Amino acid sequence: MKNIFSILIFLNFQFLIAQLKTYTLEECVSIALEKNIRIQQSEFDLDGADIDRLDAIGSFLPNINAQSQHIWNNGLSQNITNGLIENLTTQFSAFGGNIGVTLFNGKQNINQLARANLNIISRQYQLEDMKDDVSLFVANSYLQVMFNKELEQVQRYQLELAKQELERTQLRIAAGVQTQAEIYEIEANLASQEQALVQSENTTRLSLINLAQSLLITDYENFDIADVDYSIPLSQILIEKPKKIFEKSLTLRNDIKVAATNIEIAKKDIDLAKGALLPTISAFYNYNTRISYSDRFIETGNLIETPIGVVKENGSLVISQFPERELTGPLSFTDQFRQNDGHSYGLNLNIPLFNGLSLRNNIKRRKLNLKRSEVQFEQTKLDLENTINQAYNNAEGAYKFYQASEKTLKARKEAYLMAEKQFEAGILNSFDFIQIKQRYEIASSDNIRAKYDYIFKLKVLEFYFGIEISV
Repeated sequence: MKNIFSILIFLNFQFLIAQLKTYTLEECVSIALEKNIRIQQSEFDLDGADIDRLDAIGSFLPNINAQSQHIWNNGLSQNITNGLIENLTTQFSAFGGNIGVTLFNGKQNINQLARANLNIISRQYQLEDMKDDVSLFVANSYLQVMFNKELEQVQRYQLELAKQELERTQLRIAAGVQTQAEIYEIEANLASQEQALVQSENTTRLSLINLAQSLLITDYENFDIADVDYSIPLSQILIEKPKKIFEKSLTLRNDIKVAATNIEIAKKDIDLAKGALLPTISAFYNYNTRISYSDRFIETGNLIETPIGVVKENGSLVISQFPERELTGPLSFTDQFRQNDGHSYGLNLNIPLFNGLSLRNNIKRRKLNLKRSEVQFEQTKLDLENTINQAYNNAEGAYKFYQASEKTLKARKEAYLMAEKQFEAGILNSFDFIQIKQRYEIASSDNIRAKYDYIFKLKVLEFYFGIEISV
């Protein structure tokens, strides 16, 4: 029976482990890059740029169109059988087609294709820049969870120490070494530690939920990050000068590439505006034919003698011969299609002479946009340089602060251990002991906070230097 109970407990434990999914930073970043809505929107923009490129390619191709119509005419018309004007209904069909091709349009199609290709490059850089931002955001959220978890472990450790202190105090009171009054401060400290642990657990849970939400994961209960013993990373990035980091970042950062590509796009826009001032030459070809569904007269090959007048002098008839005709159905569809067709072709030349200054103003407008893009490029570089200098100073300052917190923690720990011995010996009262212990707890929390603050700021600086984000 005992063995069966043990097996059930083991299976239940394995089931719980299987249900809880833990994620590494790399997995979280990968999920975010796949699911992030802003990234998907940026991908849609890239797809739209691809469609614009197809439009530009299509401008080199001819336009080919076909048309057809069937018409009913109701109203007064001459009856071909008796020559009288009657209300008749006649029908006919018309078919046609045309081809048009641009031979020259001031290189508009060439420049439009070049601009479309540049726009695709710009959209790709924007997509990669969005991925960089999302990766950095996820890394920050992930490190925040790690920080809260480590802080929670410290709170658990402090709670365990508080419980041990209460037990030892109770034993010393029972032995008559300490008075009953000493235990009240210890119990109050234990209650504070329990409260701090609950708050720390809640903070950890909230940070996990925030991380899960950024990954569009809704199963918060079974979401967790992989527990790793993460120490301060070894990095040589602070050895580099900020100027060198900036110079390398200029070749790597996608926002710089976007700004540079926008300058090239603005130049192509000027070429397009100038091309609108040049003549446009196009060629065309038209074809049309007509099909009638009315009856018709055809000649039989015989001649009919018909009097057309009288000779005045002798009264004799004047006879003339006319081809004999007979009424028959309409000509076949194929024959009419061939016999009634027509063709036209030629060239069109359009020379823009005056368009209310709109074309020349458009050139000025595009030149202004070029200047704006150039200024934006310089501003982007300036912002990047300022950001890197700030990130460098932040990382350097965070490292120094972490080193100082390490020394403080070491000193506070030694003071706590000494106070613990004095408290157990009855030399130090509970109030002073708790004060020393709380200073040790604060030093532990500050050390963890300084550690992860330095780690994140270091990762930001490495990110600008082209080092992939990882922990």
